Amino acid sequence: MQGEDDLRGLAKIMEFMRAVSILLVLMHCYWFCYGFFQQQGWTLEIINKILSNFDRTAGLFSHPLYTKIFTLVLLALSCLGTKGVKNEKITWTKIYTALGVGFVLFFLNTPLLQLPLKPGTFFYLLTMSLGYISLLMAGVWMSRLLKNNLMDDVFNTENESFMQELRLMENEYSINLPTKFWYNKKQHDGWINIVNPFRATIVLGTPGSGKSYAIVNNYIKQQIEKGFSMYIYDFKFDDLSTIAYNHLLKHTDKYTVKPKFYVINFDDPRRSHRCNPINPDFMTDISDAYESAYTIMLNLNRSWIQKQGDFFVESPIILLAAIIWFLKIYDNGKYCTFPHAIELLNKKYSEVFTILTTYPDLENYLSPFMDAWQGGAQDQLQGQIASAKIPLSRMISPQLYWVMTGDDFSLDINNPKEPKILCVGNNPDRQNIYSAALGLYNSRIVKLINKKGQLKSSVIIDELPTIYFRGLDNLIATARSNKVAVCLGFQDYSQLTRDYGDKESKVIQNTVGNIFSGQVVGETAKSLSERFGKVLQKRQSLSINRTDKSTSISTQLDSLIPASKISTLTQGIFVGAVSDNFEERINQKIFHAEIVVDNEKVAQETKAYQKIPQIASFVDENGQDNMKQEIEANYRQIKTDILKIVTDELERIANDPDLQHLLTQE
Repeated sequence: MQGEDDLRGLAKIMEFMRAVSILLVLMHCYWFCYGFFQQQGWTLEIINKILSNFDRTAGLFSHPLYTKIFTLVLLALSCLGTKGVKNEKITWTKIYTALGVGFVLFFLNTPLLQLPLKPGTFFYLLTMSLGYISLLMAGVWMSRLLKNNLMDDVFNTENESFMQELRLMENEYSINLPTKFWYNKKQHDGWINIVNPFRATIVLGTPGSGKSYAIVNNYIKQQIEKGFSMYIYDFKFDDLSTIAYNHLLKHTDKYTVKPKFYVINFDDPRRSHRCNPINPDFMTDISDAYESAYTIMLNLNRSWIQKQGDFFVESPIILLAAIIWFLKIYDNGKYCTFPHAIELLNKKYSEVFTILTTYPDLENYLSPFMDAWQGGAQDQLQGQIASAKIPLSRMISPQLYWVMTGDDFSLDINNPKEPKILCVGNNPDRQNIYSAALGLYNSRIVKLINKKGQLKSSVIIDELPTIYFRGLDNLIATARSNKVAVCLGFQDYSQLTRDYGDKESKVIQNTVGNIFSGQVVGETAKSLSERFGKVLQKRQSLSINRTDKSTSISTQLDSLIPASKISTLTQGIFVGAVSDNFEERINQKIFHAEIVVDNEKVAQETKAYQKIPQIASFVDENGQDNMKQEIEANYRQIKTDILKIVTDELERIANDPDLQHLLTQE
């Protein structure tokens, strides 16, 4: 009630000022057209005395301009309290037109006083009146338009803008991205400070939103500059690998021990190192073999991710795990490679089971298969074996065998004595085949790097759904204390749910501390909007009737960054949230800004990049390129190795009276 009384009081003051303004116009006309009014007999002595006193006191009527200026000031002040207009179609063009006409008629009509008495006075009074009315209309329209300024912000940009972090907060692990953001009707320069990258990062965005260019590339560059060992999954080899290689060349001085750069590339053996992902030295228990088998089979059969625990899912995994462990314990692991495991699996199942069951470590592991074999359930057994053989047969490739049988380096990338930058390349055209092998590298690396006392390290996976990363949720949850920073790039939460299952997808989404999102739509946009929370925003309602127009302003809690805004983000503009530390508090963790990238500098760097050099040479003494022959020879050697293992083992069994009964089983 008090507020309404104050508004009524203010309105009355404005009405009074307008009345005084009109009175001044009339007094001005009477004073400066006195001869005309005297001729008509329209003068009064009392009015003459009042005006004379005004003129002597303030000199108000000493010049026509003084009265007009004073009148205009009162008119302008009175317009501040205007109550409403009937027409909503007010534009600045109309206001400027009315102001121009009013100014000309009101201020530039003084020469009319020099004309003959009657016509000059008539035109002066007419222009004075019309000019005043025009200025009054312009003032009323302008006042109403300014009061309705919230209606101009139809996309609610001002309400949804907010102050963001302006400080640059650096530490020995941080990633810092410069930004530009809009707040309080102007642009500000700010920073996104990822002061704790070990709490993991997700980078979302539809294709072309700029997530790799603006964020992932910066992660690689800044972490190399701060001495991280790195594992990079390069889906479109060699986009990220080239950046990492060239940046490492410039910043090797940032490392206490100079790191080595390694590449796994199945497409071109010349540009690939060789590495055995199931190196027996890093397998201490049969559960390690199971983990490897699990990763391979689920990468080859993505639908199995949703069926974990089913009989026909677990059976081929257990069979492959048994074969891997057999190769580990046979002849001190001399033949323990993934290609050898594939070849052994493709031998006759009667021979494979006969050999494996002679080892006590595997006897219980294979009991379901042995029960089916001895019980005559051949169809069931064939189904179990086929479930392993068929998907693995897709991976029989001489080039893949070549890369996975060598031993150029070990996968402990964050070993302080031998730090490494490892880039593994995929190919979109062959991802179904390569992803299984690369997933095996992933699972081994996760186990090896997630240990205490190692060098700070980074795992960067761009296009995560193209590969099944066994144990990723556990890595995010536990790797923080072991200084492992995880950065995951993908397009949409629905991709993650489709390829990793609902439960694992939710765990990954909810345990990540830092999140960036370019343009995303649907449920992902809604989920992010809820994560960013709500803020108090102004709301304006407008009511127009025949005689009046009223505006009311209210406040309510609404989304800080609505889903609709996230689904229409421009390329290079990101929303998100960061986490902080005890000693490095960030009050405003949420951001909605353009990440500034110096395009000219990036273009110059890219132009100066060196290609990743050729790693392996297949040229013989005569200058002949024997790559095909060497790779084929390696392929045949693997087959020969397995044939020898089977022959030797069957001979051993045949010569052992306690095992001979196995050879007679159907």
